[in-house]
Amino acid sequence: MNNNDIVNQLWKLCDVLRDDGVTYHQYVTELTYLLFLKMAQETQAEAAIPEDCRWGQLVARDGKKQLDFYRELLLKLGREGKGRVQAIYADSYTTLRRAKNLATIVTAIDSIDWFNIDEEGIGDLYEGLLEKNAQEKKSGAGQYFTPRPLIDCMVALTQPRLGEVIQDPAAGTAGFLVTAHQWIMRALEDEGRSIYSLSAEQAHFQLNQALWGVELVQDTHRLALMNLMLHGIEGGLAKENIDTVAHDADLPANSAPGQADILDEQPRAYKGTLRLGDALGSAGASLLPADVILTNPPFGTKKGSGTPNRADFTVTHDTSNKQLAFVEHIFRGLKPGGRAAVVLPDNVLFEDNTGKSLRTALMERCNLHTILRLPTGIFYAQGVKTNVLFFQRGHSEKGNTTETWVYDLRTNMPSFGKRNPFTLDHLKPFMDAYGADPNGKSPRTDQGEEGRFRRFTRAEIAERNDDLNITWLRDDSIERAEDLPDPEEIANEILNLLRTATKEMEDLSDLLDG
Repeated sequence: MNNNDIVNQLWKLCDVLRDDGVTYHQYVTELTYLLFLKMAQETQAEAAIPEDCRWGQLVARDGKKQLDFYRELLLKLGREGKGRVQAIYADSYTTLRRAKNLATIVTAIDSIDWFNIDEEGIGDLYEGLLEKNAQEKKSGAGQYFTPRPLIDCMVALTQPRLGEVIQDPAAGTAGFLVTAHQWIMRALEDEGRSIYSLSAEQAHFQLNQALWGVELVQDTHRLALMNLMLHGIEGGLAKENIDTVAHDADLPANSAPGQADILDEQPRAYKGTLRLGDALGSAGASLLPADVILTNPPFGTKKGSGTPNRADFTVTHDTSNKQLAFVEHIFRGLKPGGRAAVVLPDNVLFEDNTGKSLRTALMERCNLHTILRLPTGIFYAQGVKTNVLFFQRGHSEKGNTTETWVYDLRTNMPSFGKRNPFTLDHLKPFMDAYGADPNGKSPRTDQGEEGRFRRFTRAEIAERNDDLNITWLRDDSIERAEDLPDPEEIANEILNLLRTATKEMEDLSDLLDG
């Protein structure tokens, strides 16, 4: 049985459990609780789990006793667990109401031949479940999941290297962080090396201090922790807003990576690299300067029409637009010479006022060398038009962008969706045009008005009032009936626009009432 077969087998159980009122997202969370216990048993790593909360104890019970034991187990691990265990089970509870349904999942997990699946295969299996969850529109998880082909493209072009600090301030289920780690491991293999051939210091850094992320939503944070663990990335944990946690703000400004780490024996004070918190608040302000930032910030406005709680923000300090604020976090969070690839919606490219000020600041402080206009329909959250911005932090605060290349992969492209999935092959022409240099310095060719790749000088962009929503190809795809989106996709796009408009009206009303 291969990974896809196992993913499909586990996923089919969700349909069986629908009569218990279990949603897709709840099912994946439930699987995470159970898979963690099973993986701890399979890898002889149960020392961090109390003896009376282990997989063997759960399997030994049946019927109502098993369900009652499972409920108590979740509460105990969330309150008394250590380190990673406590973070995965924090505030956990089961949505299962029938003992037979728990028994069905436990039996399915216990019957899988885990011994013959290598560590990387187990991680890939779990990512397969996360992707299944994102594909289900009813799960609502699409907003946390970036399509794998796009992640692979962004990582390949930015080329993370051994010894670099890599950050995702909107980590979701940790897809970017996992893929960046895998890229580095493959680069080692190409050199005839592995993580085991590194010095102890290098290996410790790569597994524990190289990858940093922040995730706001607790359920998504626990999925990310599980994803990292199953890919062999140890990493620490950090939880904001808990009084007993030693915050980075309490540390000396020159603290070394990992200096705040506290051993598992002090469970609620364990520090680390994947934080539960708000990147537009203290969780983001205290992150280490990064060599590489890869991210897909959440779409929409800041909850409650709030503004970023960041003293270092000077451009977006008074906006509720999260995407604009994330861009400021990113260019402030990069080391001089550091590089970033960021997924952003169209409005960031053309919005006036704060949006215009942000784009100007970005092009002053960074070399915004490449913009990729993405096709529609590739995100599981339908109706969103997006781009990827590639830029490098300058060594000065002025005049770092002299030209920007725009690749239009949206105009006259087919409609993507379940019938026509988006793959890495669709991105290959862009990747070839981008070139081998991660900072966009490879020789490039302007393909002219009939081509997809064009060069625009900083002066030309300034003439557009720093509007980066640049198009030139005539869009004739709408004239071809076979390229029309599915009616469901059109309806979803309309709904998305209506939700956005409603949210903006609510924000305006809040401001007027305030």
